[in-house]
Amino acid sequence: MYEQVSHSQLNDILTKLESEIKDKNLQHFYIRLGANFYAIYSLFHQLYGQRDDFKQQLHQLVKTLTQSYIARSQQLRKLDFAREKDHDWFLNQKWAGYAIYCKEFAGDLNGLQTKLHYLQDLGINLLHIMPILDCPKGKSDGGYAVRDFRKINPEVGNISDLENLVKTMKKREMLLVLDVVVNHTSNEHEWATKARAGEQKYQDYYNIFDDREIPDMYEESMPEVFPETSPGNFTWDEKMGKWVMTVFNDFQWDLNYKNPEVFIEMVDIILFWANRGADIIRLDAVAFLWKKIGSTCQNQREAHLILQLMKDCCQVTAPGVLFIAEAIVAPVEVIKYFGEDAINAKECEIAYNATLMALLWDAVATKKTALLNLGIQSIPMKLERATWLNYVRCHDDIGLGFDDNDIRLAGYDPKSHRNFLVNYYTDNHKSSIARGVAFGINKKTGDARIAGSLASLSGLESALESGDKEAIQNSIKTIDLLHSVMLAFGGIPLIYYGDAVGVLNDKSYLDDEYKKTDSRWVHRPNMNWKKVELRKVPGTPENLIFSALKKMISVRKELTAFADHNNRELLAVDNPHLFVFSRFDLINKYSRVLVICNFDANPQNLNIHELRKKGFLPYDTVKDLYTGDNFSLAEEFLTVPALGFYWLET
Repeated sequence: MYEQVSHSQLNDILTKLESEIKDKNLQHFYIRLGANFYAIYSLFHQLYGQRDDFKQQLHQLVKTLTQSYIARSQQLRKLDFAREKDHDWFLNQKWAGYAIYCKEFAGDLNGLQTKLHYLQDLGINLLHIMPILDCPKGKSDGGYAVRDFRKINPEVGNISDLENLVKTMKKREMLLVLDVVVNHTSNEHEWATKARAGEQKYQDYYNIFDDREIPDMYEESMPEVFPETSPGNFTWDEKMGKWVMTVFNDFQWDLNYKNPEVFIEMVDIILFWANRGADIIRLDAVAFLWKKIGSTCQNQREAHLILQLMKDCCQVTAPGVLFIAEAIVAPVEVIKYFGEDAINAKECEIAYNATLMALLWDAVATKKTALLNLGIQSIPMKLERATWLNYVRCHDDIGLGFDDNDIRLAGYDPKSHRNFLVNYYTDNHKSSIARGVAFGINKKTGDARIAGSLASLSGLESALESGDKEAIQNSIKTIDLLHSVMLAFGGIPLIYYGDAVGVLNDKSYLDDEYKKTDSRWVHRPNMNWKKVELRKVPGTPENLIFSALKKMISVRKELTAFADHNNRELLAVDNPHLFVFSRFDLINKYSRVLVICNFDANPQNLNIHELRKKGFLPYDTVKDLYTGDNFSLAEEFLTVPALGFYWLET
């Protein structure tokens, strides 16, 4: 939109930049800048308008956007145009994602090139390479303590290696996801080094204080992220003689977004990686971007303004690039990271569905779906031009942040139920078959989270130890069941490396001095490629898990009802072990899929009459779209196999 004050400012800025951008083909950049500038100006003014250097900083922001656009290749600009025309492209059911640690998965970026065929064999066309930027050895937090935002960790390669990988992936029609850690840096980053040396400019890049007065005010209301290994939220830096805000670890310094120079630096870094060929940028720890005394310093209104401003800036320079919000918070908060609306106040197009993941593990442990059904209903409806990233496991832990009221409505006491889940998944309960480990134990509150691989948490590790064939079969069924929900629910499915072949926990991290205090490394193993080859041997667990998942992905891609357009209906049924929902094609209303999942280790009956009253299963025969089998519905009840699922055509 046109607004005189902001566009007068823009005219002044472009006049000053004229000598630097002369003879450049900026027609499309100018169109996008003009269309977005009022929003950019307004947001930048809300955040930084009180500063004396506001105009100077706004000029620097526009200059940064301009330079990034000039550096963007013609190939990427062409891709931007195509995605602008097909703006819902990422909502298509054809996408299937896979997350890896490059070093652990393939050694390095060149080694990764040789493994792309394996991913394509599974049906993967979206690859998330978790942090590969330069970090200090030992104090890297799995790559999230970045020392240099423009340099790749030499252990996995360099920029040239990444560019070669991108070229290969484009030819294979695969999308690339890269991380940008926007909340903090390593304490060895150049900015931190200069801050330590006394440079005020760079001390202002962080939240740094001379004494404990202000830090103590923050601590009154701030929770601890890693109470076991990094208690508190501030660290004394001996060399600087000051306190630094360190929400995650003492070697990760939180950035100060009250300083516009920090915002501009991070936008420049985001666009740098967009220009290296990233299709999607995962923004890490976005809930923590704005710090305010008297608050939890999470999910602040200003954090959302920062993300809206980042998105508007990216839409000017690289509109084909999407954002993932890494915000593992309550449903009522995570939904806000999509933005207030899909056009005027958009933030991130994709967000992690951590709630679904945790609820699924509750259903596996209890064999019942009461909390799963209640929790799903508590997730607000997302924006139309946004989607969830659904996953069963990831590189991180499993948090138990269920709503206490939902737990009570499901018939449990909140504290006792969380204790049961932790005990169940860490093999400290009499009914447990899981082999997870506790993570993030808070000795003050008794709270804990859970770490472990999909296979070990599903009972495969204990079943293989015992040699119990039925237990092995049930653990594989559990894995298939979880994958069936992830793929059918609505959003982009994200498979964690190793899960497609049943990789078990790896306790070798206990022998590594840098990893032994972080139990999440139990599910971050080096990929065993001999085990991967067993996927080709009929009857092996690797073969059974891989084949089922591959088939699910293939079938999913054919079902337009599985595209993500808020086209899911949760169905209440009277059997407490079943989870039932429908997916439907918005264009073809008669194209529907009924998803039925049984979380119990025994077959369960579903009342067909009740479903027919809701318009489902009108005929005497029905087709299971996953298996392709037709079967009769002549009886009053449909029997769902133990730990089984159906994708029924209806």
